Amino acid sequence: QAQLVESGGGLVQPGGSLSLSCSASGFTLDGYTIGWFRQAPGEPREGVSCVSSTDDSTYYIDSVKGRFRISRDNSKNTVHLEMNNLEPEDTAVYYCAADLYVAVRAMCAGATIPYEYWGQGIQVTVSS
Repeated sequence: QAQLVESGGGLVQPGGSLSLSCSASGFTLDGYTIGWFRQAPGEPREGVSCVSSTDDSTYYIDSVKGRFRISRDNSKNTVHLEMNNLEPEDTAVYYCAADLYVAVRAMCAGATIPYEYWGQGIQVTVSS
């Protein structure tokens, strides 16, 4: 069964770091645009960072620029989101998504679009 699975979430203190991974099984991520999204309680889902199929184009929302870094490892069929200097406002369920026919910026702008694959989400909590 083709699916995306997120890992690496958890509880971290403000200023700390976490690295999320989005691993694909049952299909290859080659050619797919990949996005990380998040949804905090009572808030709409938002696109956090997206990366093109060739890894030469990335997008970040303003609130995470300089703190988060997205990268993909096609040899491991995985996309990573490195999160540094975390803030309580980063607390949310984080999801990854993959789609063949969407541009990077458009993907991050379309947090409610039913992309081809969505992961089940993983909790990230930033709290002292």
